Amino acid sequence: MPIFFFSIRNGEQGVCNDGAEFRDRDAAWKQMTGACSDMFADVSRKLVENAEWRMELLDESGKPVSRIRLVAESLDQARIPATASSE
Repeated sequence: MPIFFFSIRNGEQGVCNDGAEFRDRDAAWKQMTGACSDMFADVSRKLVENAEWRMELLDESGKPVSRIRLVAESLDQARIPATASSE
């Protein structure tokens, strides 16, 4: 069975070094979405403006195969940092 890893990024990246075996990518995706649903309330309460939280599903080689992102964007130009508004 293939091994998948989960990577969570909120500023700095953290990768689970203990991969888990799943029968296929769909089974790994189901596990990832379940974990995200359990974490979203806590993550969203701590998310600051103009920030991103993401969880990625990585294959055995560490290559991302799926990603779930939670993005907080300020639409008020006065609140967007100069580096973000010039991109």
